[in-house]
This record gives sequence, structure tokens and C-alpha cells, in this order.
Amino acid sequence: MRECIVPTLVLLFLPAVPPLRAQQDAWKPVDDSKGFCRITAPPDWTPLSDTSGAVVFKDATTAMAVVTSQPGQSFQPMPEAIQRMLRITKEKMFENTQKRTFYQDRTSRNADDFNAFSISVPAKNGTCSCHIVFLPTVSLETVRKIALSLAPAPPAVKE
Repeated sequence: MRECIVPTLVLLFLPAVPPLRAQQDAWKPVDDSKGFCRITAPPDWTPLSDTSGAVVFKDATTAMAVVTSQPGQSFQPMPEAIQRMLRITKEKMFENTQKRTFYQDRTSRNADDFNAFSISVPAKNGTCSCHIVFLPTVSLETVRKIALSLAPAPPAVKE
């Protein structure tokens, strides 16, 4: 009898859990002002304006993510000399490859102080970048997902 109870309870609660795909679909695209680069943001983050390339969580004093494009600037990993100059330790450099540069460039000292992440990826004719500043109360997992969503925007569909 016990062997049947646990699987039955699991099956009863499955419909109450939204599918992962539905959760991901709820995230919205945010393009830079030129429409070259894109991040995705959770539904509870709101655009600063229609064309700013920025989204905020609650308000700009809690968290903000900004996506920008640098046409003509070729992407390359960050040289060690620049990392030393910017005081980016190995623990704060999450990725530094031909595919992506992702690091923490500011660490909060208290609950009212911001953390900040910077990320860059190559684009067709340049570089896409994103900078996220956030209070420690904001989910680190969410901020990382936003950062890792940075990519060139898909080409606009011509009608």
C-alpha cells in the first residue's frame, strides 16, 4: 500500500508545478537602443523606457541591467594586465574566453551597497555588452541568468 501512496501524491502535485519551458517563455527580450544586442529579463523586471536597452527590478535603486552594442569593436578576451589593473581577482572572473567575458566588477560591502557584473560577447560586426548593478537582496541566480542571456539580437523580420 505504501508503495502506491508516494507515487500517487507526486502525480497529484505535478499539474501545480508550471513547466520549465513556460517559466523561461515568461522572460522578455530587451534590445539595446540600436537593436543589435539583446538580454532577456524576468517578467517582474520593467523596461526603463521603450528604447533605452535597460530594465529595472522594483526601481533603479534596487537593480538595473543595461545592454549596449559596440559596432566595429572586435571582441577579445580580457588580457591579464587589464584584469590586474581593474583588480579583478580569479574568483571574480567567471569566464574569459573567445565566447564570453563575464566578471564581477563591484562587490557589495553591506546591504545598501551594490554588486555589479559586466559581460561581453562577440557579435557579427562588433561586441555586445551588458552591465548589471544590484543590491544583495536581489537573487544572484536571476542576475546570472540575465547576464548569460546576452547575445546578438536576431535580425529584424522585414515585411
